[in-house]
Amino acid sequence: MRIEECLKTRILILDGAMGTKIQEAGLREEDYAGSCNCHKHQKGNNDLLSLTNPELIKKIHEQYLEAGADIIETNTFNSTSISQADYGMEDKVYELNMQGARLAREACDFYTQKTPNKPRFVAGSIGPTNKTASLSPNVENPGYRNISFDQLVSSYSEQMRGLIEGGVDLFLIETVFDALNARAAIYAADMVFEEKGIKLPLIISGTIADKSGRILSGQTLEAFAETIKNEHLLSISLNCSFGAKELLPFVRELSKTQGVYLTFYPNAGLPNSLGEYDELPEETAALIEELAKEGHLNIVGGCCGTTPAHIKAISECVKNYPPRKVPTIPTESRYCGLELVHMNDAVNFVNVGERTNVAGSAKFARLIREKNYEEALSIAREQVENGAQIIDVNFDDALLDAEEEMDLFLKLLASEPDISKVPVMIDSSKFHVLECGLKAIQGKPVINSISLKAGEEEFLRQATIIKRFGAGAVVMAFDEKGQADTYERKSSFCKSKWRCK
Repeated sequence: MRIEECLKTRILILDGAMGTKIQEAGLREEDYAGSCNCHKHQKGNNDLLSLTNPELIKKIHEQYLEAGADIIETNTFNSTSISQADYGMEDKVYELNMQGARLAREACDFYTQKTPNKPRFVAGSIGPTNKTASLSPNVENPGYRNISFDQLVSSYSEQMRGLIEGGVDLFLIETVFDALNARAAIYAADMVFEEKGIKLPLIISGTIADKSGRILSGQTLEAFAETIKNEHLLSISLNCSFGAKELLPFVRELSKTQGVYLTFYPNAGLPNSLGEYDELPEETAALIEELAKEGHLNIVGGCCGTTPAHIKAISECVKNYPPRKVPTIPTESRYCGLELVHMNDAVNFVNVGERTNVAGSAKFARLIREKNYEEALSIAREQVENGAQIIDVNFDDALLDAEEEMDLFLKLLASEPDISKVPVMIDSSKFHVLECGLKAIQGKPVINSISLKAGEEEFLRQATIIKRFGAGAVVMAFDEKGQADTYERKSSFCKSKWRCK
């Protein structure tokens, strides 16, 4: 039975915290390192225990299954080359993911055999890494990044191949604090699915950084939800953060505005002064029951501080409530930077600020040639203040390296929340420049533009890449024969365009 079928009939139970249970075991350095030839201390590298202490990890999985879990997360939250670099274990990444998935698979299969009418599923846990693609770690250099989009894609791809080999049923891209990191994971999944000839559902889970409802990189919850949309998305989710009590209004918001399944797995309250979690299982379960009673939940579990006792209490409290019915959301165009912009029948027109286009502003072109980015950003700021709902950014000039300028300017723009709150229209006649822009910013931008001038094959290649980034696109009415300047040519063009779609 597929997970989609189960979600139609009942609220599914996700497991609880892996780290909390590992800490209870009181492990020492040698318990982590085992027989591995380690050059760095491994204590705290929980993912390595899948190789050095698999019995412990499998036992924890079994405890959550016994408590009522339908979905078990693999012990791979930090199993990317980026995160494992802290421990010098980059060469173990594939093995960590494959073995982590196999341990969860074995436990799930055993319990499914015991009760075949209650199938268990393995979710490949994919953490955010310890780097952020949208923000500079150096306050004095806002255009600097310590990780690139391509590096994230490569690292996530390696992890996903191992998880697939180990037998996962879905990917859980979790604790997202930067939507550009999440987009790299989504992009990697799409590439790996194509490579392997398979498709797996995705659950994507954000973590809210403050009580205004924004994630760490500044996006509102609505903007985050729009950014991560993709064809494989099974469920949007919230996890970690403040605990269930503070997250209730945000879960309700997502429940009403998102046309996919909804997952929720909060911490056991907030940690105390010792970093421990005091919220009792019945307290967490009572808060979650509020949401189940109101019809807001499809999948529910626990994050930091939760134990098998929490999962058992949650399972018991929601078992008599029906799952959330996925609402039908009106179709409209939506784009976002840090905030969401709606485009529908109620919006007469959308203002696009063209003064950050070197062809539309001699002053902006001069400032870019002079590397005076601070004043160039002030032009973008002024446009937003004057009502621009989208900012068009273009560097197609013979005296400029358009790709280099696009990358740097968009990264600088990302550090200015009063500008980056609106979507960006990434504008160039060169597709490699457009692609560079897509890798530089979070949100849902608009690509300006693509056409059929180079034929259907190239159009499809470009459209596929844009789709993988979740972006919108302006499609110009050009094909190999030139501009569609008559009714007959426009009609022919539209038929060709829809055939490509």
